[in-house]
Amino acid sequence: MAKKDVADMSVEQKLKNLYQLQTMLSEIDRIKILRGELPLEVQDLEDEIEGLTHRIGKYNEDVDGYKADIAQKRAKINEAQQAINRYKEQLNDVKNNREYDMLSKEIEFQSLEVELQNKRIGEAQRAIDGRVVDITAARQQLDERRADLDVKKSELDEITAETKAEEEKLREKAKNLEQAIDPRLLTAFKRIRKNSRNGLGIVYVQRDACGGCFNKIPPQRQLDIRMRKKIIVCEYCGRIMIDPELAGVKIEKAVEEKPKRRLRRTLKKEE
Repeated sequence: MAKKDVADMSVEQKLKNLYQLQTMLSEIDRIKILRGELPLEVQDLEDEIEGLTHRIGKYNEDVDGYKADIAQKRAKINEAQQAINRYKEQLNDVKNNREYDMLSKEIEFQSLEVELQNKRIGEAQRAIDGRVVDITAARQQLDERRADLDVKKSELDEITAETKAEEEKLREKAKNLEQAIDPRLLTAFKRIRKNSRNGLGIVYVQRDACGGCFNKIPPQRQLDIRMRKKIIVCEYCGRIMIDPELAGVKIEKAVEEKPKRRLRRTLKKEE
């Protein structure tokens, strides 16, 4: 529909189109409710699986780092052991006590170096053992979450398959109908819908009250709504108001009991 045609449209037709759009969007919301929290649960599980996968990767990097560190320490032990053997051989050729003491100190120092590196190797090995436990626990948790994800995805796919065609059809109709609504009015309507918990941007009068927030509407304002000459919004919640008759809604009016007529007793005239 051309923009000019939309601009020239009567308020009555604008309201009618807007209420039809609300009906379609409410039906789409109902379909989403049928899916419940499944989409969010699936997303949470996917995020958790991604986090566990990253954590396991980090644990494996830690293990590789500890193993590399152990290899370096073993290389140092090997160097120190070779030095000890070399100094012990030199002890056989010492010429004085000074040389003997110096070589003995070197042997003692290298022996301490071997002990230190062995201690650090032990610490690294314990760290590796701890990471292996962490990896095992994380992998078990990962398997459980993947199993949960498969179940949730299966449930979601089943519900989506049942409602997908209906939802796509409604979305297409809603998209086409939006072309027949004034852009400013449509923007305001979407903003109201976004801010309302029940997703209602346009409501009709129910029992002299707003159908969205249920606050009483003054009689004069109700008359303005029934006149359909301008866009009226609820002064409490900001929702757009529409006459129930224009919305195609039949409001059951309370049946008022007629006051009982008093029966007058007639006295018979004495003859």
